[in-house]
Amino acid sequence: MPPVMDSLSAVEPGWFVGEGGWTGRFLVQRGLAAIYLVAFLVAARQFRALLGDRGLLPIRDFLRVVPFRRAPSLFHWHYSDRAFAAVAWSGVVLAAVTVVGLTERAPLPVCMAVWAVLWALYLSIVNVGQTWYGFGWESLLLEAGFLAIFLGDAATPPPVLVLWLLRWVLFRLEFGAGLIKLRGDPCWRDLTCLDYHHETQPMPGPLSWWFHHLPRPMHRVEVAANHVTQLVLPFGLFLPKPVSSACALVMIVTQLWLVLSGNFSWLNWVAIVLAASVLDDRFVGRALHVATRAPAPNTAYVVVVVLVTALVVGLSWRPVRNLLSGSQVMNASFDRLHLVNTYGAFGSVTRRRFEIVVEGTADAGPAEDAVWREYEFKGKPGDPGRLPRQFAPYHLRLDWLMWFIPLSPRYADPWFGRMLRKLLEGDRELLKLLRHNPFPDEPPVRVRARVYRYRFTTRQERRETGDWWHRTYLRDLVPPTTRHETWTRASPPAWS
Repeated sequence: MPPVMDSLSAVEPGWFVGEGGWTGRFLVQRGLAAIYLVAFLVAARQFRALLGDRGLLPIRDFLRVVPFRRAPSLFHWHYSDRAFAAVAWSGVVLAAVTVVGLTERAPLPVCMAVWAVLWALYLSIVNVGQTWYGFGWESLLLEAGFLAIFLGDAATPPPVLVLWLLRWVLFRLEFGAGLIKLRGDPCWRDLTCLDYHHETQPMPGPLSWWFHHLPRPMHRVEVAANHVTQLVLPFGLFLPKPVSSACALVMIVTQLWLVLSGNFSWLNWVAIVLAASVLDDRFVGRALHVATRAPAPNTAYVVVVVLVTALVVGLSWRPVRNLLSGSQVMNASFDRLHLVNTYGAFGSVTRRRFEIVVEGTADAGPAEDAVWREYEFKGKPGDPGRLPRQFAPYHLRLDWLMWFIPLSPRYADPWFGRMLRKLLEGDRELLKLLRHNPFPDEPPVRVRARVYRYRFTTRQERRETGDWWHRTYLRDLVPPTTRHETWTRASPPAWS
């Protein structure tokens, strides 16, 4: 009898290995590693101000009231800012090693272990990240990253079961987003949503002004194409090639269109990576010179992949039920490990853009006589004359949460009051997250937060003023406030 780890030639031609998938695996592994690299870099550079011991929502406070079973994380065993930094920078190093191809050239157990560590480290961050990590692309990266553990190394044939599970993730991502739109805002059904969306999206990019000013008929074409891509083409992913590859290619083009039109962190890039797993080896593989030969997989590896497939199929019940439900929710995880999730975006589209502008003053006299200076954020609109920047796939977490505050005050609870207090203290870590500190020498005496209506300038206004935005003052969200007043207004965390 052959040993357990001997190759299984009986499974090579059919259900486990199949034909193709070499290029798809190569692109998925390199692409996900690059996205992991960005995600860990974001965590390392932003956590002290947002989640550190002196941050806006300290992890240590969260861990006191939330048990491990509700939020599995390595930090339940030990937390310190140094420990978080070690986790984040370890993720950066492992992701970088994987991007350059060293991981896939390692023995199969080592390759799988590296991917498992990447997943476990990022899961540990997401599960204690609270509102800063409440975005669908966190779960999407974790779900895809979990499956990447079982894709194998360069010396192992790509397992067809895992490649089909990656298609299943892409299907739920696209189809879930399409359904939430069709069931949501009527502007998706009458094809008018993009009359507003490019202007009111959370963080416009450098081309968003031009996208907004496309002719109205072009906006109708955009929406109609979106419906076809998200509601029809996902079913083509499960058809034979070249149909499935063609569907995936259209999805990639659509996602690149979204990349050009705005900043959506790494959401679009994960979708592109998943779609790449469906592309035809005969065309893409030749260009990349990807190897397409390897010995048959060993028994243990086959058994593990089959068990993981069974697990994902079993956990898919609740996401499928959610897709079929008239009360569909979007961007929800049905298990604490984020293994199988539901996705969706922009079930409703705002028609008008409101922005919170934070200002400070060094004058102690009456507010109406004081000289107020504006704090500039890196990504969110502020100065009307500043062209929006491209940051994605890098994720500016503070800027994104600022967009939500005008939609509902609950999004500001309790971190926004704490942020104002830290501006009054001149907190260095927080100021690193801003583009411009108008008080470089000493902190302001008072701060305030004002609500403005923003809209893109017309072509004529742009020629006359040079501005990209026109803004109108509406009201004060927080009146002129000192450090003591800001602190006493802060409310307890929603999870306590």
